[in-house]
Amino acid sequence: MDISREIALLKEDPGFARGVGMVLAHNGTVRALSRDGGFEVSHLDVRVDEARLEELRLECERRPGIHRVLVEARSGRLEPGEDLLLVVVAGDIRENVRPALDGLVDRIKAEAVTKTEFAG
Repeated sequence: MDISREIALLKEDPGFARGVGMVLAHNGTVRALSRDGGFEVSHLDVRVDEARLEELRLECERRPGIHRVLVEARSGRLEPGEDLLLVVVAGDIRENVRPALDGLVDRIKAEAVTKTEFAG
């Protein structure tokens, strides 16, 4: 997903200017250091439950004040610096958009994505 392009496309939606006051994006990438800082990471093995990912996206999009939610989670072998999880949430006000993005990212990581770090 090209986040800038997707936001530009969202802005073309006739309802965007009327109801959207905030767009937040999350661009999660593969770190070269393990989460606990204990070793260098050569790559991640990532598996995505696409059906669950879509369920979570739709659930988030139904939240009050949320106009649109876009999600891409990459699977397979990913190396440090590569994009892992891309999320865009567009909505009315920050009190609705910020918790929607935070909650969605947390749930995707807990319910739709599994990853294994490999030392290198």
